[in-house]
Formats: sequence, structure tokens, C-alpha cells
Amino acid sequence: MRNFLILFALILSFSSFSQGSKLKAYLDTKQFYAPETGNYIEIYLQFVGASAKFIPVTDGIQAKIAVSIEIYQGENKINSDVYILESPISKDSVQDDFYEVSRFLLPPGKFNLKLNLVDINKENSSVAAEVPILIEDFSKTFSISDIEIAEYAYRSDVESNFQKSGYHIIPWISNFYSSSLTKIPAYFEIYNADLVQDTLVGVVQKIINAQTDTEIESFTKMTLVKNQKVIPIFKTHDIELLETGAYKLVVELVNRKMEVLASQNYPFERSNELVASFNPEQMVLDPAFQKSIVDDSVYFYLASLIPIARPAEIKNIIATLKTKNTEKIRKHLQAFWVQSSPQNSYEAWMKYKIQVQYVNRIYKNNFQDGFETDRGRVYLKYGAPSSVVTKETSPSEYPYEIWTYNKIASFSNKRFIFYNPDLVNNAYRLLHSDMLGETKNLGWQQILAKRNTNNGNVDNPNQNYQQHFGGNSNDLFRQY
Repeated sequence: MRNFLILFALILSFSSFSQGSKLKAYLDTKQFYAPETGNYIEIYLQFVGASAKFIPVTDGIQAKIAVSIEIYQGENKINSDVYILESPISKDSVQDDFYEVSRFLLPPGKFNLKLNLVDINKENSSVAAEVPILIEDFSKTFSISDIEIAEYAYRSDVESNFQKSGYHIIPWISNFYSSSLTKIPAYFEIYNADLVQDTLVGVVQKIINAQTDTEIESFTKMTLVKNQKVIPIFKTHDIELLETGAYKLVVELVNRKMEVLASQNYPFERSNELVASFNPEQMVLDPAFQKSIVDDSVYFYLASLIPIARPAEIKNIIATLKTKNTEKIRKHLQAFWVQSSPQNSYEAWMKYKIQVQYVNRIYKNNFQDGFETDRGRVYLKYGAPSSVVTKETSPSEYPYEIWTYNKIASFSNKRFIFYNPDLVNNAYRLLHSDMLGETKNLGWQQILAKRNTNNGNVDNPNQNYQQHFGGNSNDLFRQY
């Protein structure tokens, strides 16, 4: 396994003397290789939107950051770039984070990266950092690039700073995964596999306990891929059942004899309070708890836990419902709250019950209970939205709602758009969201206006979308 440097979530901050606030950014670097040009480094920057100053521009407000990047080898400046980065135009006062990717060709060796950031709209807002970089030679033998983690990604041939090997990737600049994060979408490239005298090579992906250096076999996967000089791979790893601890996601290139030809790893930390298994038969029913549920509602209320349950719990809930055993269902319902809120299980249940009744009253339709609808599920999972925009009539678009959450756990300014293509039954469906783990549909504008919009294509799903009279959904739901 080769040694390499990864910079995770290096927080850059500097007090603004005039504004009394801080400009914050997160920095990460990854190394890749292109046979036509050579070894290169990607520099990722994530700017905390709330820390930048946005000023009025045409169609909204916008931040501007002066970016200066210099790369030194010893005392010699090898490469540099200076430019003005403009954030996406915002329509409201709650600012999303925005991103930047820069690439620099570098020969193998040790370098220093000097970064300076200035908020153009603030005085005395300079942010500076200097970090070491190690560039290895990927050109001569079997190699694997650094592992880039995606906040989200999709296939695309549209050229941009975020496009690589047929994927548009928004980087996830962190190595910490809370219990709310259950997936690791990982992109990496394999180089010079064509040196293997075979048509196929194996790619093994495993998770290693960093403290004991042992493989967790249940997470190991192997894939056979066609042999070529550069093999781009994008895989999503399910870590929902991974316990709290320090780990490494390890990627290996192997031949037919299972000999390891190259290896790469991504260290990460996991915080995850797993729900212990329970035996419903041993649960003693609490009279006060059970009095709150009449017999003809026990099926309904156990099923209503599905929006807030984890996948493994959902399977158990469904299995219990299939038994049609009222007492067992009651025990399962009580056990869920005893495990999830051991200190105040009854109070937590009663609070949730009120929410279930609310979503059933507001979002129920002819064929779904409230918690079964997309709006009901989102409400129960994340709570009440900070704001809701409702458009029941539009000359060109189906009825829709846009929900905005100022805060969901560690995430800020997340949006959900629901629409009703059936025009009846209050059956709104989730069309698109920028929340991690939720449905992402980059062609949502075209689908919303499908009554008078032709289909686009895979690379540009909104290709044929045109602004229609009265169609202002994109203004209300701004996407990158």
C-alpha cells in the first residue's frame, strides 16, 4: 500500500475586521493521471455560504471570492493561478455552500500549495493557508488514483470543472459520517491495468477497522472490469450497519490469481448508534403506553414508524405487520420507542403520534395514508419545513410545492420539490431534492413542465426546457 497525503476538511478562517464575521472554506486535494498529459492534482474548495457576503446583482444576490493558488517546489514557483470566483446567484437570504475545483499538472515530487482567498465584498477578509503535497508517478506501473468522495454525482459529457471521465461530481469534503449518512459514493481511477496479460481484472473494495487492522468481511465487494489503460469506477458503499469507529475504505487491483497489483485507501470516521435487536416476546407492555393506542389502530401506528426507521428496522416492522398478531405489534411499537428514546419513550411516542395524525389529516389521499405519501414521509423524518411555496395553478407546470429547511442536522438550506402530475387526489410526489440521500432528478424542470416540453437527453435532461409564461419554479428552487 503506497503512502500518500490526504487533507480532510481543513477549515480556513480569518476574522474580518470590518464585518466582525469569518470567511470559511474547506480544502481537499486528490491526485489523478491522464495518459495524454500526465500526473495532476485536483484542488477542492467548499465555501460556507453563510460566511461570505452576498450583494445584489441582476436576478438576485451573489458572492465573489478572489482565489490565488501558488505551487512551489522548494523556493521555485512551479505553477499558479489567480481569478475571481462567482458564486451561484441566490434568490433568498439563506445561502447555500458553493464549490470550486482547480487542476494543475505536476511532475512526481514534493510541493507546497499556497492558497489565499479574499471576499471581494468584505474589507480585510484575507484567508491564507500553506499545505504540503506529494505527487506520485502513476504513469509507469499499476496505480490507483486518490479516492474522491461525492456529495452527489451523475453521468454527464457536459464540460465543466466538476466533470471527469463521464461523471459530474460535487465533492464531499469530509471524512466524518454521522448516523444520518448511510452511503459513501466513491470515485477512483485505475491506471495501466492493460499491462496485465488478461482481458479482465478484478477490483476489490473492502472496509478495514483502522484500530485492529482487520477486514470487515460483510462489506467486501469484488467486481470484474474490462482491461484498459484507464478504468474509471464509481461505486456507492452502504455503511448503515457500520458501527462507530475509525475505518479505511480500501481499493485493490487484483489479477486472476488474486495477487494485489495496486492499492489505495480512504480513511474515515463513523459515528453510529445501532439499535440493538430485541425479542418482542420479552417486552412487558406498559399500560399507559398501550392505553394511547386502540386495537384498530395498532397496525396503522406501527407502519407509521417506517419514515423514521432504518432499513434493517423497516424489515422487522414489515415482518411483524405480516403476522397480524395484535399483541406482538403492540410490543414491537413499544420496543421501538424504548430503544430509540430510553429516557422518555412514552413522551417521544406521544409527540410522534401527534405528528402522524397531523400528516394524515393534511397529506392523506384516496389510496395512501399520510405517512405513506412523500410529503408525509419527509415531514416525519425531518420535521416541519422552515418555509413552503405552493403553486396549485400554473400555465405550464403541474401543481407543485417547494419545501425549504434552514437546518437538517449538520446540513443547511436544503430543499424538496413535490409535484402532482395526476392533478387529483392530493397525491404529490417527491420530484427532486438537494438533501443527501434523497431523490435527485436533474431533469426536474422538464418533468414539471412536461405538458409542453419535449424530452431532453441523458447528459442534459433539461435540454429542451424553455422558460414558460408563469413558470417560475427554477427561480423558487435554485440548483447548481
